[in-house]
This record gives sequence, C-alpha cells and structure tokens, in this order.
Amino acid sequence: MSTRTATVATQPARRALRKLIGLECKLAIRAPVALVLGVAVPVMLLAIFGESGAFEKRVATTSITYRTEFVPILIGLVLVLIALVALPIPVVNQRESAYLRRLSTTPVAPRWLLTAQLVVDLALAVAAITLIVAGDVLLFGVHAPGQWPGFILAALLATLALFTLGLLVAAIAPTAAAAGAIGTILLYPLLFFAGLWTPRATMSPLMHHISNLTPLGAAVEAMLKAMQGSFPSIGSLGVMATWALLCGLAAVKLFRWE
Repeated sequence: MSTRTATVATQPARRALRKLIGLECKLAIRAPVALVLGVAVPVMLLAIFGESGAFEKRVATTSITYRTEFVPILIGLVLVLIALVALPIPVVNQRESAYLRRLSTTPVAPRWLLTAQLVVDLALAVAAITLIVAGDVLLFGVHAPGQWPGFILAALLATLALFTLGLLVAAIAPTAAAAGAIGTILLYPLLFFAGLWTPRATMSPLMHHISNLTPLGAAVEAMLKAMQGSFPSIGSLGVMATWALLCGLAAVKLFRWE
C-alpha cells in the first residue's frame, strides 16, 4: 500500500518536471544564447582549427598532435561557455523579472527548476560534443576515441561538473550582470588550466597538479586518455564527480526565489 501511495504521489512531480522542461525549451529557443554556443561555436572553431596547419605539429614531450589534444579542449571550451554564460544568466533573469517569485507560490521545488534547466542545456552539450568529435574525425582525420566507454563517461562527468557549477552561480548571483561577472571570473582560469593557451604537457609540475584538481583540467586529462585508448584514471573521474556533487548540493541549498 505504501509503495502504491508513493508512486501516486510522484506522478504530479513528474508532470510538473516535464512541463518545466518544455518551458525551458521554449525559453531557450526565444533567447538562443545556448543554441549559438552549443552549435554555432563548435562549427566555427572546427573551421578555424581545421585550416591551421600548426595543429599538425606534435605537442612537446608527447607523441600526439595539437589537433588531437585540442579535441577535449574544444569540448571543454564549449561546455564551460554553456555552463557559465548560457545556463545561469537566464535563471537569474527569471528571478529579476519576478517569474521565480510567482513560481515559488506553486508546489514546484528548487531542484525541479534546476533539473529542468540542466536537462535542456545537457541536450545542447551532447549536440556540441557530437559535432566536435564527428567533425574532427570525419573532416580532419583525427582518430576516434580508442576507449569509447571511458570517453563518454569522462564527457558526462565533465558536463555535470561544469553545469552544476553554472547552477551554483545562478543560485547565488543577485543580478544577471553579477552572474555574467562571476561566470567571466571563473571562465578564464578554467580555460587556462584546461590547456587552451599553454598545453598541459608543458606546464610546470605545480601548475599541472592544480590543473588536475580543476573540473576542466581533469576533464581534458580524462578525455585525452580515452582518445589514446586508455580508460581515464580514477583520480580525474573522481575530481569531476566531486565537483558535480558539491556544486549541485550547494546550488539546491543556496537557491533563492527572489
């Protein structure tokens, strides 16, 4: 009897979550920032890097080319743009417009709203990752990941870690301008430790260690290892999982309706 009661009780929650996901999809289409970052940016970057012969050179002290190393870096770049720009600002705009305050008078829980936003941006992230990997493999001769399960797991954990960080920004930022500022402050250090400007292989031991402790640095390490045919290390996967768990819990705890 108790099991049946619990099942019946969860049905309204599921319907509410589906409606929220549908609403977030409509909002994403009306303000297509995430669509641009998730679709247009990967295509543009692929075109730019595909025409550069410099990416055929091998990274110092390694046997891989810059083109191969930049596949996970490009994935990380797109993920962090969606996570820190496209994800938090719309949520904070909804708070500023009093939409969230009106929504707070309904039975909707903060975790449902954040989950709906996460689902929509997760779909865009999957599209972006698919475009980058398929484009590099089919157009520029980059070898497909030799360890597909490890690559998929690493990409999923990277997405969750960065997106929950973006949800945390949305939870604490008082205004959309503040959300943009916080996102920008986080964006550049994350990209640096991912190896966008300085390849991780050429970083000093201290910088490389710090990089391994950041969500994007751990993500690049895990995805690159999977591309080379090895399963990602437990350490890099654990770093991303820890970031996802801590940021997700903090986002739900600190979420404000107004």
